[in-house]
Amino acid sequence: MAAEQDPEARAAARPLLTDLYQATMALGYWRAGRAQEAAEFELFFRSCPFGGAFVLAAGLRDCVRFLRAFRLRDADVQFLASALPPDTDPAFFEHLRALDCSGVTVRALPEGSLAFPGVPLLQVSGPLLVVQLLETPLLCLVSYASLIATNAARLRLLAGPEKRLLEMGLRRAQGPDGGLTASTYSYLGGFDGSSNVLAGQLRGVPVAGTLAHSFVTSFSGTEVPPDPTLAPAAGQGPRVDLAACVETWLQRVCAHLGLGVQEPHRGERAAFVAYALAFPRAFQGLLDTYSVRRSGLPNFLAVALALGELGYRAVGVRLDSGDLLQQAQEVRGVFRSVATQFQVPWLESVPVAVSNNIDEEELARLAQKGSEVDVVGIGTSVVTCPRQPSLGCVYKLVAVGGQPRMKLTEDPEKQTLPGSKAAFRLLGADGSLLLDVLQLAEEPPPEAGRELRVWPRGAGESCTVRPAHVEPLLRLWVQQGQLCEPLPSLAESRAFAQLSLSRLSPAHRRLEQPEQYQVALSEKLQALVNRLSAPGPL
Repeated sequence: MAAEQDPEARAAARPLLTDLYQATMALGYWRAGRAQEAAEFELFFRSCPFGGAFVLAAGLRDCVRFLRAFRLRDADVQFLASALPPDTDPAFFEHLRALDCSGVTVRALPEGSLAFPGVPLLQVSGPLLVVQLLETPLLCLVSYASLIATNAARLRLLAGPEKRLLEMGLRRAQGPDGGLTASTYSYLGGFDGSSNVLAGQLRGVPVAGTLAHSFVTSFSGTEVPPDPTLAPAAGQGPRVDLAACVETWLQRVCAHLGLGVQEPHRGERAAFVAYALAFPRAFQGLLDTYSVRRSGLPNFLAVALALGELGYRAVGVRLDSGDLLQQAQEVRGVFRSVATQFQVPWLESVPVAVSNNIDEEELARLAQKGSEVDVVGIGTSVVTCPRQPSLGCVYKLVAVGGQPRMKLTEDPEKQTLPGSKAAFRLLGADGSLLLDVLQLAEEPPPEAGRELRVWPRGAGESCTVRPAHVEPLLRLWVQQGQLCEPLPSLAESRAFAQLSLSRLSPAHRRLEQPEQYQVALSEKLQALVNRLSAPGPL
């Protein structure tokens, strides 16, 4: 397969971003004459993260990019030769040099799909040696992406549909790759944008950002802008000295708020004026560098009202410390009071943004009715997934040479489901999700309106279900190395993720102690499991 002309192809993952035992197994397969034997693996997870009942599937786009660019370069092969035994047959390394994914087929859940334990996120089939080598990179690309998307979805459910959520965790992320992945898939999971500029350039994630406390503290108030004047927003009329206008407004604002005109910090005000001159149509004030009530708020109001006289509208304020809920309510109250006092109704609705180590508990508090918070910036709690740092995806062999394979193990929870499979979602007449069913690929698909006997996993006995609608879950994306259909854009996958979440029942969507969604096996698949796991000679 020729490498895709895509600047992200090799950035997604390189062939040697893998565990050494993949290479040692590849040598073992080759030495045994089994390199070209047809094999199928499934990538799935065993339990939902964060104590929840769902996962949002993500990472497929990166996987396809990786597969289409997969080639071992000379330097890669030379390094493997140095890591493997010195007496390894040189012909093996020539075999590696010729490897690509032209024989690989991938079926997968579309990005943004609801996924549940045991249902494959990816099915990867092709020559045994190659699909074995793909294990670690594919797990790396899917596991963290799906974990981030799921974490972001939980935060979106807590925040509700109206509040803007911004991911701003790049400085807290586990390295640059983790940062880019987190910014990308938090957007897929429901965030509105990111502070990460590279995610905007490479992935099309909307980016946002204004100013930090360092910008404010860098000003003392003695600085003189080269040009302190600003033209009216409409473009007509004389330029106005913004700094002078701000000082006039400051007196009026302080009188209304009962503050001395000397209380607001001069340096902070100078910083706000400098920022307003640079961004008159996107002025936002960071209020808590010194004191929200006595400095940040009156300084912001003076600049915002001065801009307002020229036809500009401030776009918001940000709070980054203290009791964010209480401060947001106090700030909104002041906005309303000042709007009435000076007859500037637009000031009442200036958005209030908050940030500062916001987790699920704090977000729930900020999302309550009457909070007056419009925008929430979240960093550490979205990019590091502190409640559960790994999804725990696995990549297991299910068939070789057309014959099913099953891992039995001493731990029943780690047993795998054998055989090449299909997956379907069964729905009720009202579109509600009933359960997902796994069956062998050769079985006819379930039919709407026809009773079906299935074995819910972990239930110990069968039950019957009559679906009103049946949806196939796994789509063919890559066949023999060729892309079968265009991959959705990140924005399209984000919209699909929100649609997927809306179909979950409230009991399954609940973030604490949710009802677990059922995944069941067909009778034929259950019979195969029973046969392969029955006591007898191994």
